[in-house]
Amino acid sequence: MTEQILLSPPVAFIVLLLVLLVISRFFSALAFRKRQNICEAEKSYACGEDFEGHMIQPDYSQFFPYAFFFTILHVAALVIATVPTETMQTFFVAIVYVAGAVIGLFILMRK
Repeated sequence: MTEQILLSPPVAFIVLLLVLLVISRFFSALAFRKRQNICEAEKSYACGEDFEGHMIQPDYSQFFPYAFFFTILHVAALVIATVPTETMQTFFVAIVYVAGAVIGLFILMRK
């Protein structure tokens, strides 16, 4: 009965959490820490250069159409590759799916 209680998910989670906290405290005491000036530790750093003034904010607006294109094509290829060819009904469903994917790609790439 004791084994059943120790293997229950909440008890196992708490036991593992405590073990990991003990290991974390042990290794944090052994960790090598440089004494740094607090002002230097809070400054931004980018590839060895001082980085001040502005934040770089990438623009993903051009990325998303290509990501959707990639996803639609690969899911369509997966459907085509895995459709059973024994019956005409499943083949017809695959053709309808591919037609829907083509229409979706036309809608995605129109401008």
